[in-house]
Amino acid sequence: MKKRKYGVALSMVLAAGTVLAACGSDEADTGTDEGSTGGEGAEETSEFKVAMVTDTGGVDDKSFNQSAWEGLQQFGADNGLEEGTDGYTYFQSNNDADYVTNMNTAVRNDFNLVFGIGFLLNQAITDVASQNPDTNFALVDDVSEGDNVASITFKEHEGSFLVGVAAAMATESDQIGFVGGVESDLINKFAAGFQAGVEAVNPDAEVQIEFAGDFNDAAGGQQIAASMYGSGIDVIYHAAGGTGNGVFTEAKNLKQQDPDRQVWVIGVDRDQWEEGQVGDDNVTLTSMVKRVDVAVQDISTRAMEGDFPGGEVIEYGIQEEGIAIAESQDNLSQEMLDEIANYQQQIVDGEIEVPSTLE
Repeated sequence: MKKRKYGVALSMVLAAGTVLAACGSDEADTGTDEGSTGGEGAEETSEFKVAMVTDTGGVDDKSFNQSAWEGLQQFGADNGLEEGTDGYTYFQSNNDADYVTNMNTAVRNDFNLVFGIGFLLNQAITDVASQNPDTNFALVDDVSEGDNVASITFKEHEGSFLVGVAAAMATESDQIGFVGGVESDLINKFAAGFQAGVEAVNPDAEVQIEFAGDFNDAAGGQQIAASMYGSGIDVIYHAAGGTGNGVFTEAKNLKQQDPDRQVWVIGVDRDQWEEGQVGDDNVTLTSMVKRVDVAVQDISTRAMEGDFPGGEVIEYGIQEEGIAIAESQDNLSQEMLDEIANYQQQIVDGEIEVPSTLE
């Protein structure tokens, strides 16, 4: 099937209000197997139901899944939906085997739209969607076949380039690190854009790239960070979900031991300023914000209004306001902000084509 690629204007969605604080909820009941009532037709707001299935990082990973859940919570609040099986909810995946089970549970509970959060859910969402053509599905961060599946992608390399500019200007050692979760085409986009941003500003700086092999291994992330900081690296950008929490832990430990030491972490997916707080200091240099929350709200609204983009690839980048630098900027100098703005405009104008692969 031929895929179409769309950039979606998000200004109206962004103006809808502040995203609700993330919070947990009980997993939805399995319900009875009565078949789905989804489809592409318009639904009354009170009858529309939407759910999301997390990857193993969990809904409170302070990153990717949490951003998606915040978006779903905001959509529910904006449209008067109740949290739970009669409105909106999430299904927690504790391991890979849970993906299909959770998808099928959502279908049995008659959710009109079911999100799969992360590329790891591609096979599960493809299989379940093909068996349930009357339910709409949306896959975040990958492309899945199916007329009832919308594929949501982001230009992570563009935002990663911008935080690479910040890292290049902040480093004192000219040694910079990148910690990825699972090595894949997606995470390589983060690494490639970041490396290009560093090199554009500071060609003398070296970027060390490592992968943890897991998005839910904080201890592993801390171990990698300890090795990097110990080797002289003073700025680490993580694209590792819950594993990245370990990077913050190590940086904060080092800052507590020596308040004068410069150690920075660059967050990912959402503004991770709070994760870097240690006493009166904060080790978060900045964050590359990927507005998964906005994408979830956007696709949910379109589905509810009968305009579900099934079979399409929807791509969010800087120009579509789906990729940005975090609003928390206390650790960025005005010179850094000006340089970031300069490069951002060049990307939007097409003067810079940011690489999306390490090759």
